[in-house]
Amino acid sequence: MAIDFKPYDYQAHAIDKIINNKKYGLFLDMGLGKTVSTLTAIEQLKYDYLEVDKVLVIAPKRVAEDTWAQEIEKWHHLSNLTISLVLGTSKQRTEALAKDADIYVTNKENTKWICEKYRKDWPFDMLVIDELSTFKSSSSQRFKILKKQMPLVNRFVGLTGTPAPNNLIDIWSQIYLIDGGERLGKSMTKFRQNFFYPTHQLTEHVFNWELKEGAKDEIYDKISDVTVSMESKDYLEMPERIDNVQEVKLSKKERAVYDQLKEDMVIEDEADANKDIEALTSATLTQKLLQLSNGAVYTSDGTYKPIHDRKLERLDEIIEEAQGKPILLFYSFKHDKERILERYDFAEELKGDYMERWNNGDIKLLIAHPASAGHGINLQYGGSIAVWFGLTWSLEQYEQANARLFRQGQTETTVIHHIMTENSVDQDVYKGLQNKQLGQNALMQAVKAQIL
Repeated sequence: MAIDFKPYDYQAHAIDKIINNKKYGLFLDMGLGKTVSTLTAIEQLKYDYLEVDKVLVIAPKRVAEDTWAQEIEKWHHLSNLTISLVLGTSKQRTEALAKDADIYVTNKENTKWICEKYRKDWPFDMLVIDELSTFKSSSSQRFKILKKQMPLVNRFVGLTGTPAPNNLIDIWSQIYLIDGGERLGKSMTKFRQNFFYPTHQLTEHVFNWELKEGAKDEIYDKISDVTVSMESKDYLEMPERIDNVQEVKLSKKERAVYDQLKEDMVIEDEADANKDIEALTSATLTQKLLQLSNGAVYTSDGTYKPIHDRKLERLDEIIEEAQGKPILLFYSFKHDKERILERYDFAEELKGDYMERWNNGDIKLLIAHPASAGHGINLQYGGSIAVWFGLTWSLEQYEQANARLFRQGQTETTVIHHIMTENSVDQDVYKGLQNKQLGQNALMQAVKAQIL
């Protein structure tokens, strides 16, 4: 049964921004209801202001499949809106576009297809990109083709909770889709020249870029009139979140294996050269060390060699301490998943009706890779304990994964365990996430909404 919508002040503020600005960026933190706010603005623009007729929404695949249609069904005031899901095969997508609807939702992988289908005969009055940060790469094909299409877009809304998931250099392409390069320059090259300087060369054509003195504040000031930022901690009354670091210690023999790989970048197998563990580059070495920290390493023949069970043993303790409470676990590598599933016969993956069963309390241990446990998955009603068996370098994946439990609707203290191997690359990843978090918070703070 549909329910009545009474917007919070921050939601009303977001709705007004969409209505009163032709092109805008809403940097709304997870849990603040950016979908319902956008749909409410669309409903008013269509039926009250008579300014839009057909809206295209481009979103991550899982969100495109479920979230937008579910939100329309959920709220009574949106009952007039009709939706068509432009998904599946080319024939299915074409049929979906031919339907008479108010909103057409497709996944970001179809950006090129839909732009090439219409070209100059663009039929949509409004474009919404859900998770604008997925267009942060200025060299990506979908950004380049959408960039060409933007002059035909009358109204545009970019939604994201993490506009600069790695550093501020990621913001250029997203702001370009809003203002056509008016504020940060017409090209990424110009943007880098104006606000950054290269500190060192990573590869032949790739450099590490750092902000010039005063550039951060200048960027924030330039985009403040076309973006608004809101953080959930400022608006939601949420239970406490506890981030817990649980370090495990390797034995002398296990530590020797770790140190040998770190120093020599290779561990030879005397019996079978196909079982050698080798890292050809520093990036590969980091991945191998992360694998080893988790307890196993892939060898030259594609199989993996178990090294230790320290993290599994700590997971045993966490499960026991949970006393039957459901646990959501994030793993990094395929061998992590295989070893976890082998050890715990009650562990389940993101398959079938897992979401309903989890929220009903029927799954004791749900395991997921952070790349597949982001947008559109609501697990806050079934548990409040998360475990990171292995961390990710991606701040966006990290935050989105944690927000599956720590979001609006959660009623218990959320505990997030980080199982980390002592004196290993695990600490580097964890520190990197914290440093990126500081940079992200700086951006969110700079363009934060001032709601009177």
